[in-house]
Amino acid sequence: MAIVSGTFTKYDAVGIREDLSDIIYNISPTDTPFMSSIAKTKATATNHEWQLDSLAAASGSNAQVEGNEVAFSTPSSTTRKGNYTQISTKSVIISGTLEAVNKAGRNSELAYQISKASKELKRDMESSLTANTTITAGSTSSARTLAGIVSWLKTNESTSGTAPSTSGTATRTDGTQRAFTEDQLKTVIKSVWDNGGDPSMVMVGSFNKQKLSGFTGGSTRFDPAENKRMVAAVDVYESDFGALQVTPNRFQRARDALIITPELFAVAFLRDFSLEDLAKTGDAMKQFLVVEYTLESRNEAGSGIVADLTTS
Repeated sequence: MAIVSGTFTKYDAVGIREDLSDIIYNISPTDTPFMSSIAKTKATATNHEWQLDSLAAASGSNAQVEGNEVAFSTPSSTTRKGNYTQISTKSVIISGTLEAVNKAGRNSELAYQISKASKELKRDMESSLTANTTITAGSTSSARTLAGIVSWLKTNESTSGTAPSTSGTATRTDGTQRAFTEDQLKTVIKSVWDNGGDPSMVMVGSFNKQKLSGFTGGSTRFDPAENKRMVAAVDVYESDFGALQVTPNRFQRARDALIITPELFAVAFLRDFSLEDLAKTGDAMKQFLVVEYTLESRNEAGSGIVADLTTS
């Protein structure tokens, strides 16, 4: 039906205010499960080092003759390990005019962009800490890099590739990808426990989180007929050697399932997160976030990896 001739509508009017919500919607994930689960410690040099040690093997034949002279065995020395600190930054430059004008969703553009940058920086750190990277000392023309967890895990593994030749100073060689199975997981958990670890976390990407949720654990699930809720997720895996929290991680390598004893890892900060002002050289404000950190692998034999998994 046509409108009455002469009707004044919004298509003719001038001065209608815009309808712009004062909320900015951002669904980009910011969770960092590995970094959030491990310890935080202090580094005091760019080459952050620590020592490992272990007890002698248990002996069931430790029986001595009465009155016998004491025999001395040579104590074993500690093992020295290290990881280089990596510098990560995010920078923001905002013109004076943009900071001054009236904006929807934020009062200060500088504050808003710095808030975003801090979340992005944490995501970058999580990605570096869980990567298959080795240490590099850096130079005046190349950046120092830390060794991520995948290049530390050597003792306990299920893989079609090749483990790092030495923990932290060599990368893992990826092999042919294969489907994630419960037998692989059980084998690595047993190996971790046999070597003295007490793993409490399995960290996986989204595809293999769903694969793990299909593991039966040697049991059959029964749901009452009147229960209209179907539970298809496994958030805790009860192994023969304790319960492990199953945690999805968006920023780790999707082809790896990490079996972790969290207390055996730490983020060591040479410089904790700080916001720095840069010299003003024009009609703009310049700031940058900086953090210098590394991964402390306190004893890789207390954790493990199921590597080379399919991701789709």
